Amino acid sequence: MKGSFGLIVGIIIAIFLYLDAPKHNKSRWLWAILGFFFGPIALGIYFIRTGRKVLGWIITIVAILLYIIIIVSIIILVVALVATGGEF
Repeated sequence: MKGSFGLIVGIIIAIFLYLDAPKHNKSRWLWAILGFFFGPIALGIYFIRTGRKVLGWIITIVAILLYIIIIVSIIILVVALVATGGEF
């Protein structure tokens, strides 16, 4: 279920960018592909590039912070597993 949530978010962002990009003379296919693969970071950069800087920076910073939290959590989990010999 968690993986499907990320996929759904990526698809929603890609559809939004595909529909909105031509309004700002941007390539709809490029932004849709970027939105699908990079999700909220691509959306934030798109908003920055189209003049909606405050919203763009907020989305980009929050997305990067969430990715950092996830990566640090995974590293802590791996270190804990190695330190305990794989037993919890």
